Amino acid sequence: MLRGLVIVIMALDHVRDFFHAGALQDPTSDPNAGGALFFTRWITHFCAPVFVFLAGTSAGLMTARKPPAALGAFLLKRGLWILVVEWFVIATSSSFAPWGIAELQGLVLTPLQVLWSIGASMVVLAGAQFLGRTACLALGVAILAGHNLLDPIWPVPPQGVFDTSQPVWVALHAQMAIVVGPFFVAFVYPLLPWVGVMLFGFGCAGIFELAPGPRERRLLQWGAALAATFVILRASGAYGDPNPWMVQDRGPAATLVDFLSVTKNPPILLLVLMTLGPAAMLAAGWDHVPRPVRAVLVTYGRAPFAFYVAHFYLIHTLSIALGVAQGFAASQFLTFMVFYPKGYGLPLPLVYVVWLIVVAALYPLVRWVSAVKARRIDWWLSYL
Repeated sequence: MLRGLVIVIMALDHVRDFFHAGALQDPTSDPNAGGALFFTRWITHFCAPVFVFLAGTSAGLMTARKPPAALGAFLLKRGLWILVVEWFVIATSSSFAPWGIAELQGLVLTPLQVLWSIGASMVVLAGAQFLGRTACLALGVAILAGHNLLDPIWPVPPQGVFDTSQPVWVALHAQMAIVVGPFFVAFVYPLLPWVGVMLFGFGCAGIFELAPGPRERRLLQWGAALAATFVILRASGAYGDPNPWMVQDRGPAATLVDFLSVTKNPPILLLVLMTLGPAAMLAAGWDHVPRPVRAVLVTYGRAPFAFYVAHFYLIHTLSIALGVAQGFAASQFLTFMVFYPKGYGLPLPLVYVVWLIVVAALYPLVRWVSAVKARRIDWWLSYL
């Protein structure tokens, strides 16, 4: 249910990217952003940390039925497969231009995003899981709690994700890009902290093996503790985010916006605390979610990979249709959305309408995929 919820919310972020007029501005970096726009972006911050954590948890639960050697082989193969899908399938959906785009001098844009973080982290976990869940938990906590110590000494590329001036190792902890043959590879998700999130999820798998009562109490307790730690650390400004909050002249609402505006990439400690804490408390109360809503979310959560791949192609196709309807040439949208023409887009309320259309349109697909996976045990289904 939780996985289904986060992929549905994730679709909102991507619809906003492709459809919202002025979407290039990140409202979480502007304390003067309107409340609705800020919330639209901020709520999607939960998606990647929760999804990567749950990917690690799923792998941790597999230790009950797979020996370490078999689990390691599975994680390695699945991680490499996800990387291939990210490089070729998702990258193509982001631009619809596998031959290259003019804005990057004809290079093929390959943005490495959440699938990159999951696939590469699985490759690391394929070896780390031999250490056991306790050791992986300790290592994950160490990475998440300590990687911000690198902030003062790790290079921060001045041009961000489009900066090609840095050595490739910088991508472990900062956004940057490299050119590999005809490919412009943009490291949107720096790898090291996401490895920490997956290791943390793997180490926490034991919580989900408990009986319902103890499991819910443990999730509620740990979720509250993580959320409280976020508030304390963020309020003190002592550690966890290189971008401190400040009291804003426009009043308490703007100050709250700034307080909640934490860095997403790399996923700082505060982001992990802010997202995984409430997610754990929500998982503890899943029995209280109305049954029809729970059933729908579980259906999405059983076929997240199919939804993820399909929703990018659907969103991009719909954005081309809107662009043509607004008087632009379809060819202007055969590129990455940050290069869409000025004047294109929809107001925020209509972005929500498009989001609901996208989510509803893909429900038959995820229902079919989840049904196939429920009644068949073919080995290849585990890669979908």
